[in-house]
Amino acid sequence: MRHIKRTLLGLLVGVLFALGLASAEDVAQNSLDAMNVVQQGALLNVKLTFKEPLKALPAAFSVAKPARIALDFPNTTNGLGKSSQTYNEGDLRSANIVQAEDRTRVVLNLSKAMTFEPTIDGNNLLLVLAPSEKLGGVATRVEHFSQASSSALSSAIRDIAFRRGKDGEARITVDLTDANAGIDIKQQGSKLVVDFAKVTVPEHLRKHLDVTDFATPVLAVDTLQQGANTRMTITPRGLWEHNAYQSDNQFVIEVKPIIENPNKLVQGSRGGYQGEKLSLNFQNVDVRRLLQVIGEFTGMNMVVSDSVGGAITLILKDVPWDQALDIIMQQKGLDMRKNGNVILIAPREEIATKEKLEFESRVQIGDLEPLLTESFQINYMKAKDIQALIADPRQPLLSKRGSANTEDRSNILFVRDTSGRLDDVRAMIAKVDIPARQVMIEARIVEATDSFAKDLGVRLNWGQKYPSGAVSIGGDSTAISGQLIAGTVAGSVAPLGAYGTQVNLPATPASGTPGTLSLLLFNKALTQFLATEISALEADGRGKVISSPRVMTANQVEAIIEQGVEIPYQQATSSGATSVAFRKANLSLKVTPQITPDGRIMMKLDVNKDTPSALPTGGAGVAIDTKHVKTEALVDNGGTVVIGGIYTRRTDDKTTRIPFLGDLPYVGFLFRNRSTVDEKTELLIFITPRIVAETLTLR
Repeated sequence: MRHIKRTLLGLLVGVLFALGLASAEDVAQNSLDAMNVVQQGALLNVKLTFKEPLKALPAAFSVAKPARIALDFPNTTNGLGKSSQTYNEGDLRSANIVQAEDRTRVVLNLSKAMTFEPTIDGNNLLLVLAPSEKLGGVATRVEHFSQASSSALSSAIRDIAFRRGKDGEARITVDLTDANAGIDIKQQGSKLVVDFAKVTVPEHLRKHLDVTDFATPVLAVDTLQQGANTRMTITPRGLWEHNAYQSDNQFVIEVKPIIENPNKLVQGSRGGYQGEKLSLNFQNVDVRRLLQVIGEFTGMNMVVSDSVGGAITLILKDVPWDQALDIIMQQKGLDMRKNGNVILIAPREEIATKEKLEFESRVQIGDLEPLLTESFQINYMKAKDIQALIADPRQPLLSKRGSANTEDRSNILFVRDTSGRLDDVRAMIAKVDIPARQVMIEARIVEATDSFAKDLGVRLNWGQKYPSGAVSIGGDSTAISGQLIAGTVAGSVAPLGAYGTQVNLPATPASGTPGTLSLLLFNKALTQFLATEISALEADGRGKVISSPRVMTANQVEAIIEQGVEIPYQQATSSGATSVAFRKANLSLKVTPQITPDGRIMMKLDVNKDTPSALPTGGAGVAIDTKHVKTEALVDNGGTVVIGGIYTRRTDDKTTRIPFLGDLPYVGFLFRNRSTVDEKTELLIFITPRIVAETLTLR
């Protein structure tokens, strides 16, 4: 039969070639003629025989769930005469040979994931299959491609391209520098996520691609770097299914649209069922016999209840076996329970009745089971807190007959209950009775000041002596250093200008004592005097005040540290009397830390720095300078963050003068007073949290 097919194919090609409808390349098309499988120890040898020798190794990729190996042979036809073969040799269950246009794909269906090494030997392609390491389970279907270990050099993505296929599918092509890069594909909700393990992506490729205008099922493609890995997130719309394969350094993901077919129970080629496809055509067949056929096809162990019976007519073509089993059970009112690789099939009411009786028997056994008493030494929590937790009426861990008591002095919990409930209590205590992680929080409150002040003032006095006394014009001479005796009045010594009026503009700084310079001019006869006093102060100061409160607390436990004074003052009571009250002027730090799963620290902070500006006088109250910050911050372990800052500046320039005289040129300074002030104050608050290790010693 195979020889007849080849002869007819040769004649057809010859006719087409003679008519000019077939090219020389089509005539030289290769074909797959034979496929043999041999088990040798832990290795599985697969030999594919072709009509002509292969020019190069075929493009291949592997899938972990379900375990498959696919090889693509371009310009090759299927000469085996059938599209599937069953082997059940080692871990190789079967093989599918699918011909599409000018290429043939060979899919090896495996029981578990395996690695393979291809070799060309004349007209043969030899595949050596070896078991791979056990892959970790995931919640969703994950496909693994090229899981070989990466090279010492870092893998990278060279380019990302997006195209629309001829059938409206989206095709994302990723060019890699290393063909052995590990790639995982998983579906998360309505999105498709592709993780490239230990693969970097250049900065210009880390972007959001809006591909809505291509009219494919894909709306956007986002590529970003996550640590040492690269993640590509594909956002599709509507009904879709995906396919992925890798050829050398090129990885391709195809997202195809699904056109809803009302004649199909499940839309798409996958539809949520992962079993191998089969075809069933039975007329009025016994259900037990049909279940036996499915069990033999899948290799699953089935236990069918005696109450399962009846007949069914079933016509299914190329449907997953688990979907076919689901259809049969729905039609006959059956249900199943799976335990390992054994499936129990029985009527739905029978399984529900058995489970109900099993639950009731467990309850009865629990009511009759003897009670045991066990003591638990609580190390880090209070025994009363554990007692309240296990006896919580909303979610009790104890049975109706169980009880729990505590001994506060030794912090021991005594529980009396059944053996199973004691195991639950023991497991719960092991989870909650653990040492709380400690956090050291250090705050640095820095207050810097920069001030400049200048004051200048003058006092002027003129006097003349008469035989009966002295006459003066100007300031009071008693303020001038080195007082001069001008004469006597009524036999007593009187200072110069004792009876004169004042012209007084001395320097009056806000703080500090000004310096003075006095000059006195008089004639030889000591009858006329001119006295001048210049007072001046120039102050330039810089200061820094650093307050550094520190406090250590447990995770999620509020801590407070404060230092300061309490100022008493009088206040009126409701009866009209007075009482003494106190108001705090403290430096305080209040913090509640929370250690996040990634090792950072979330803090609720309340920082106060209060200083009294004046003492209370006569019950008038208390004036306090307040600096207060209340916020929440997320900080790395050992990192420092500035949570607040206040900057103030005061500039004051004041001149006091005698009208007209103070404006005179050259001598006007003798009749005016000038004061200049420039003050700058800056307040910064730094917070540094540190997680205290168990072996860390604080000094």
